[in-house]
Amino acid sequence: MPLLGCIADDFTGATDLAAMLVAHGMTTVQVIGVPHGPLPEADAVVVALKSRTAPAAEAVAESLAACEALLAAGARQIFLKYCSTFDSTDAGNIGPVADALLKRLQSGFAIACPAFPANGRSVFQGHLFVGAALLSESGMESHPLTPMRDANLVRVLSRQTEGGVGLVPFAVVEQGETAIRQAFTRLRDGGRRYAITDAVTEAHLHALGRACAGHALVTGGSGIAMGLPQNFRDQGLLPDRSDADALPAPRGAMAVLAGSCSRATLAQIGLARLHVPVLELDPLATPDAAALAAEAEAWMEGKLSGARPVVIAASAPPEKVAALQQALGREAAGALVERALAGIAAALVARGVGRLVVAGGETSGAVVQRLGIAALRIGPQIDPGVPWTYAETAGAEPAGLHLALKSGNFGARDFFLKAFTA
Repeated sequence: MPLLGCIADDFTGATDLAAMLVAHGMTTVQVIGVPHGPLPEADAVVVALKSRTAPAAEAVAESLAACEALLAAGARQIFLKYCSTFDSTDAGNIGPVADALLKRLQSGFAIACPAFPANGRSVFQGHLFVGAALLSESGMESHPLTPMRDANLVRVLSRQTEGGVGLVPFAVVEQGETAIRQAFTRLRDGGRRYAITDAVTEAHLHALGRACAGHALVTGGSGIAMGLPQNFRDQGLLPDRSDADALPAPRGAMAVLAGSCSRATLAQIGLARLHVPVLELDPLATPDAAALAAEAEAWMEGKLSGARPVVIAASAPPEKVAALQQALGREAAGALVERALAGIAAALVARGVGRLVVAGGETSGAVVQRLGIAALRIGPQIDPGVPWTYAETAGAEPAGLHLALKSGNFGARDFFLKAFTA
């Protein structure tokens, strides 16, 4: 049975969290969608939902269903995973989902910490930074679905929840686990439901994770998860593992699909263009998913030799994204790109691609659903927050598919090139 049951609000976020748990010695399986029936054997199970931008009521219902499945399997602690840039709107979905989970778990208090210093996400005096920039000045203020225009997470979360939100500041976190626990108690006794916590180093995240040992619910980015496995070891429930990230040997041709429009992904495409074949689709010029997929299928002929990857991208800078959304509507524009890239993924796998990198949370969700993948075994990291995973693909050639599902904001500039040597 799983020790830790996790609920992630998008597919790449789920993989990011799973990678963190594997890196800290927990065998981890990522399940696609609300699970039905027995769960795979692993120390941790991460349920990957597509609820980040869903209507709040739908996100709550799916998250509660996932929670029920994890509790039924024996999970001793529930983790709600959201993006390290706290992607949400004033209507949710972080607050409403966390409220519902706390009620289900009959608990009245939880931490909220999206910090991930290895990827440049830090929280100081309650303000979220991306590198040296405030969240609201990092480019996230222009996100097409969840524009983040306020870096103060106490204010952001307070607008989403019925409960009070407090802060555990840097000066307390710096003192370590005992001081953090005492701060949690003061906030809880003072009627606060959530604690935004400062964190600017990995040592802070380890201390915060250890301080959550008795919490029914933990919420945050994947960084806070690095302190959780040791809690289970201290209880004698988790053995030391050296092979938690073992996967079968990779085979088959290599490809990258990019749907994210983040600055990081655009830079990764730009560098890849200098070294490998790159096709950049234009959904504004061809606003038809089937036509875009057909264009990509014609282009890929003769290029899947296995010697080097190919890159197929529907990513675009903000002005092009705005033009597409104005022409088709925001939801229709996103659905068009997702359908096109999901169809292209199926064509790539049918032509022998056995190693596939997908950039973008919504794109990753669409691709995984189109390929009919129910679960992913988590392997070694390529860059912080982005591991290789492995899915059984019965009837496909090659048998089994290695997937790297990358959040748009994650990965070094050479990610699309070095991923296949990792």
